[in-house]
Amino acid sequence: MRFFAQRRRGAKITDQSVSGRDSTPVSPIDAEDLLSRFFLRASASLREYPLHILAGFLLLPPLCAQTFDTAGHLKYRLQVAAFPSDSLYHELMGGSSFDQALAFRYNLGVRYKEWDALANYQLQGVTGDTYEVSQEFPEFGFLPGGLPNDDHRLFDLTRVISEGDHSALLHRLDRLSVGYTGGQGVVRFGRQAISWGNGLVYNPMDFFNPFDPTAIDKEYKTGDDMLYGQYLQNNGNDLQAVWVIRRDLFGDLTSDVDSIALKYHGFISDFEFDLLVAEHFDAQIAGVGAIFSLGGGILRGDAMVTRTEDEIVFSAVASYSTSWTWWDRNMSGLIEVFSNGFGQANGDYSPESLIQNPDLLVRIGRGELFTLGREYLALSTMIEMTPLWMLTPNAFINLSDGSALVQVVSQHDIAQEWQILASLNIPVGRNGSEYGGIETGIEVDGESTYLSTSLSFTFQLAWYF
Repeated sequence: MRFFAQRRRGAKITDQSVSGRDSTPVSPIDAEDLLSRFFLRASASLREYPLHILAGFLLLPPLCAQTFDTAGHLKYRLQVAAFPSDSLYHELMGGSSFDQALAFRYNLGVRYKEWDALANYQLQGVTGDTYEVSQEFPEFGFLPGGLPNDDHRLFDLTRVISEGDHSALLHRLDRLSVGYTGGQGVVRFGRQAISWGNGLVYNPMDFFNPFDPTAIDKEYKTGDDMLYGQYLQNNGNDLQAVWVIRRDLFGDLTSDVDSIALKYHGFISDFEFDLLVAEHFDAQIAGVGAIFSLGGGILRGDAMVTRTEDEIVFSAVASYSTSWTWWDRNMSGLIEVFSNGFGQANGDYSPESLIQNPDLLVRIGRGELFTLGREYLALSTMIEMTPLWMLTPNAFINLSDGSALVQVVSQHDIAQEWQILASLNIPVGRNGSEYGGIETGIEVDGESTYLSTSLSFTFQLAWYF
């Protein structure tokens, strides 16, 4: 990966037609600069006319498609949370919060011979206490309820239709890509999603928009703008390559915030393995993973080394999953341990201590990590109450401070195209612990406040078409 660093470090892409700044004329043989200009002009067009591009996709199937597929869903979500009296949330929202969201998604896939194109349109509306407080106190970056945006992505495919103090409505393209599939290879460019790593709850090797371990709806990851390629060998092994293109805090395209990664996936008898090398923002990453059968279950895990500007950090995850029948019900269980090398080693999550760990805060801010501590244990059991109703109790335990989040998830297919998803979250722990509520550094009437909840409940009704 040193080659990537030498070639790309500090190389900022500018174009007078887009940024209005002076630029050096492009040499006819400078292929890298020509590619940069292409990305600039393409991103400028998409940032200006994203929904015009969607209209073109909608007209494409009847004009030239060999095959095309459509699907989608409509989801209504209700979230209710209760707060203790020493919670900062209690000061901002009272003893409880009430939030609602409505999300419509339309997926279109078009194929013509070896070529295909994908577009996923989203229309989202939110209202409630959490959104209202996030609008009133935008300086509090730790508050939930913010709207999605594409400020740091190559293409701006999000538009806010209306935004008020109590509610907002927006639409966006979460997928927009074109690809070519040959005999042994795939190349795809545009907004898409990729998931790597073998962790089932915590996944350090999945650093491209991973899911929060406590999320209950993991149907779609947020997409990123990238160039993706895959080569499939005759023996079933494959090599994948990714180049994620981003903008910096000033909206400029610069290689300093890009990600380039290679992953090799192979088989040796019944043993699967992964080898990963990457340059991600200003860090270099090397990882190895494996999956194999053991005692009637599956043992899997990853180990990853990250070299930052200041230190070398080791993270790892390992899990064992198996299934059985008990009381005439099918069950499956999971136990997973996670070592977060970026976490706080001393279990101190005060603002003064966290600010001394910028590598952790940066990764939490980018949505790559969701944990503050070093060592974690996750327990999960899925119980098939009926063929259409799954009940899953989970426990997420911070081994460093003894706090935990107990979660019970219910998934019920009430009809062929209708599903109810619900969860009850109960945090356990003392003030100042991760799940008990970390200290905010803000005092009210001379008393410390915490980012704590008593419990929370989520209900989601989904209709698929």
